[in-house]
Amino acid sequence: MIVQSPRQKRTKNGQTNAQDRPSRPQPQAAAAGFFAPKNPAGPSNPIPSSSPAFATPVHPLKPFQPPVLTKAAILPIILPPATLRPLAFRTFTKKHSLTLTSTALQELATFIGRHCGSGWREEGLAEKVLEEVARSWKNRNGGVIVEGNSPELKDILKTLEGNMSGGKILTGPRSLSRQNSLLLEPEQDEQHAHSRLGLRPVPSLTREDSNASFGMSGLEFTEEPEGDSVRDVRRWLKVIHAFDQPRLMYNVGKKHFERDPSKPSLLPAASHKTDAFRNRYNVIHQRILRNEAFQSSSVQGSSLRQRTNANGLSSHKITPIANLLGRHGSNHMLLGMLVVLPTGSLAISDLTGTITLDLSHAVAIPEDSAWFTPGMIVLIDGVYEEEEETMTMGNGLSGSSGVGGTIGGRFQGFFIGQPPCEKRRVTLGVSGPDGTGADHTIGGGFGWIDFLGVGSERAVGSKMRKLEHRILRQPALLEDGRPSRGRAVIIGELNLDQPRSLQALRKILGLYASDPEGCTPMTFVLAGNFTQHAVMARGGSGGSIEYKEFFDALASTLADFPSLLTTATFVFVPGDNDGWVSAFSGGAATPLPRKPVPDLFTSRIRRVFAAANAEAGLANPGKETEKDAGKRKGGEAVWTTNPSRITLFGPSHEMVLFRDDISARLRRASVRLKNTSKAPVEPEPPTSGNDDSAMGNQCPPSSLPDAPDADDEDMADTTMTDAMDVDSAPAPNQKTTMLPPSSIPYDILAARRLVKTILDQGYLAPFRQAIRPVHWDYTSAMYLYPLPTAMVLVDTTAPPFCVTYEGCHVMNPGSILVPGRKGAARWVEYELPGVGGTGTGGGRVRECTF
Repeated sequence: MIVQSPRQKRTKNGQTNAQDRPSRPQPQAAAAGFFAPKNPAGPSNPIPSSSPAFATPVHPLKPFQPPVLTKAAILPIILPPATLRPLAFRTFTKKHSLTLTSTALQELATFIGRHCGSGWREEGLAEKVLEEVARSWKNRNGGVIVEGNSPELKDILKTLEGNMSGGKILTGPRSLSRQNSLLLEPEQDEQHAHSRLGLRPVPSLTREDSNASFGMSGLEFTEEPEGDSVRDVRRWLKVIHAFDQPRLMYNVGKKHFERDPSKPSLLPAASHKTDAFRNRYNVIHQRILRNEAFQSSSVQGSSLRQRTNANGLSSHKITPIANLLGRHGSNHMLLGMLVVLPTGSLAISDLTGTITLDLSHAVAIPEDSAWFTPGMIVLIDGVYEEEEETMTMGNGLSGSSGVGGTIGGRFQGFFIGQPPCEKRRVTLGVSGPDGTGADHTIGGGFGWIDFLGVGSERAVGSKMRKLEHRILRQPALLEDGRPSRGRAVIIGELNLDQPRSLQALRKILGLYASDPEGCTPMTFVLAGNFTQHAVMARGGSGGSIEYKEFFDALASTLADFPSLLTTATFVFVPGDNDGWVSAFSGGAATPLPRKPVPDLFTSRIRRVFAAANAEAGLANPGKETEKDAGKRKGGEAVWTTNPSRITLFGPSHEMVLFRDDISARLRRASVRLKNTSKAPVEPEPPTSGNDDSAMGNQCPPSSLPDAPDADDEDMADTTMTDAMDVDSAPAPNQKTTMLPPSSIPYDILAARRLVKTILDQGYLAPFRQAIRPVHWDYTSAMYLYPLPTAMVLVDTTAPPFCVTYEGCHVMNPGSILVPGRKGAARWVEYELPGVGGTGTGGGRVRECTF
C-alpha cells in the first residue's frame, strides 16, 4: 500500500495554513529539541518578548566578555645579538646598572626579532622592550647579572609576550597596568585573574609606579604620608624573626649575593655544614679583598718583594694553605678558621686545606684588643716549616702528622689579628656624610641587595630617609626640648622569679609613663632569661605551671601603664632558660637561632595589650577588622626569636637583638698568646658619664719580615673619635704617651675587646659547633654583614657599656638588678641620631633606685 503525503495548502501570501499542517508525535518534538543546534538563530522580532510567563526583561544584560587583543601582523626577522648589543648595553648597564650575559642577550635578540620585526630600530620598539625587561628584572630582585637560562627572565618574556600588539607594549586598560611592570602573576593580581576567568573586574588598582620592588609593597610607602597612623614612627617599625630573614649565599663567580633556593630544615644533610663554613669564609674573604691594605697597584713590578697599593702604603697578600707545599722557610699570611684537630693540637683551615699551627710566639695585633678562640676566622702572619720527612720524601699531603687534607709540617705564627671590619655605608655603597641627611649619593657595594626583606638601599633608602626627616627631624620637635619619640628603652635580663625585678620594672615604666603625650618611647626591649633556672627542665623550684604564673605577674605589672601599652611596641627576646628548648637543654647552650617563648605562657600579656587598645579606641595590630578601619594603630607585644632584628624606615636603621653570655664563653675557650711588655695607649677619657667610647679600625698584622714589634707605636691601640683608616701611620707631630694600665677603666677595655671581636668576625656565634651550636640552614640570621646601625648584646657576664665601633653602636644593659647594690635598677636608653635635642643620639646607661 502506497501512502502519499498530503499536500500543503498555501494561502495567497505563501504561508502554510495551520489547519492543513500535519500533527507530529510528542517524542519526535523532544528529540528535535535535543538535537537542535547549540547556537540557534535569533528571533525575527528584534524586540524580545516581555511576557510575564517567561520573565524576560525588555533589555537583557549582555554577558561580560574580556576584550580580545587584536595583534597586528609582524614580519619576524632574525636579529643578530651583536646588532642589539649597543642598545642593550645602553639600557641595561648605563641606565639600570645591570650586566647582560651572552645567553641573555641571545634570548632578548630572539624575542625582539620575533615580536618587533623590522621596526625594532626605526620605531624604537626594541628600546621599550629592553626598558620593560630591565625594570621587571629589578622588581624581582634578580641580581646585578642577568642570565639567559634563569627562570625569572623566561617568566618576564612570557608575560611580556601576552601584552604586546604590533611590536608595542600595551599599557592601557586592555593589558597589564604599568604599576607592576608586568610582574604580577594571576595568583598575585586578583583583577588580572578575574579577567582571564571571564569575570567582570572590580575597580582597578590605582598604583602607577613600580614601587613594589625590593620590599616596597610591604612598607606601603607613600611620598606624602597623611594621617596620624602614617605619621606615627611605629608605622615604619618592623620586627624581623630569624627564621623569616632572607637566606643569602655569596656567589664567588658573580661576586654577588644570591638567595638560597633550597628549603631550610632543622635537620639538614651533612653537606650543609660545609656550605655554611664556605659561605662564611667567602663573605669575610671578599670583605678583606676590598680593603685598601689588600689591594696592590698594577704598575708595581712583580720582582719587588714589598707590594704597595695606590696610596703608597704596604699591601698584603693572602696565601691559600695548599700553596704552602714546597715553600719551606717562606713568610706568608693566612686567612682561615682556628680548629682543633683530632689529635688535640691547634690548626688553621681554609677552603684548600688545613695545617698545624704554632702560636707559642704569636702576638696579637693590636695587643689585647680582641679574643681568639677556635671557630673564629683570623689573619695569621708567619713562616711555614716543613717536616724533615716531607723535605726528603716529597710527601706533602697526609704526612706523619696530617689527617686527611692536613698539610704536613707546621705554620709558625708571629702575628695574629682579626680581619678588618667594613663600615655599613661602604658595604651598601652609600657615600657622603655618616649622618642621617637625606642627600646621600649611591656608589658601589651591595646597594641592590635586600638583606632583611624590607627593601634595598638603592630602591628605598633615599625615600625612607626623607620620610624619617619629615616625621622625626622637624625643627619644631627638635627645638621644643621635649623627649624624642624616636627612643628605644632596652631592659636587660629580667628574672620574673625574683620579686625585686618586677619592682624595678615598675619603677622604670613609671618614669616613661610620665612623659608628655606623643613623647613616649617607640619601643621597649625586654630580654631573658625570664627565670634564673631552667624551670621547664625542673630546674630550681616549680615547673611549667609556675613558669606561666611568672608571665601572669608580668602582665599585672604592665597593666598599670596603659599609656605605654597603647603607644609602644614591647619586644621580648628569650634566653637559654626559657621554654620550650630549655626543657631539653636544661639551661645549657641551645642551637641558634631559637624560637620565641610559646603563646601558651604569654596569652595573658597579649590580652592586657588588647584590653588597653580597646579601652583607648585603638586598633589591635595584627587583628584589624572592618570596624577598625580608620583607627590609629595601638601598642603590641612581639615575642621574637633569639637573635632577631628591628628595622626602622626600611634599610635606614637596623638594630640587632641578641641575648647570650658570650664574654664568659670567650674567656673559657680563648687561645693563650704570648704576653709582651707595656703597650702604648692613647688616652681617651669618656666624654660623658655613660662609659660611651668610640673605637677605630685596627691595622692587620704586617706580612713583611721586618714588621714592627708589638711595642712599636704604630701598632698601638688607638681610640680616636673617628674610625682610623687601615694602615694609616700617625702624623709626625703626633706623640703617643705611655700610660699605666690603670689610666683606662677595665670595664671600658673589656667592652672594647668584646665589641671588636664580634664585629670583626661579622658573626654572632664565632665558636665551634660543640661550644655554641648553630642551625646550618639558618646561619644567615647570625651574620653581621652589613654592619647594623645599632646592636643590643645582652650579656650579664660583661659590664654594661655603650660603645661605637665602625659606625655600629653596641649596647649591653646587663641585668635589670645591679649586682651588689640593693634597690638599684639599670637599663639603656637608645635614641636615634639627630632626633633629640643634642642631635648626637646613641645609647646611655641609666640607673634609678626603687
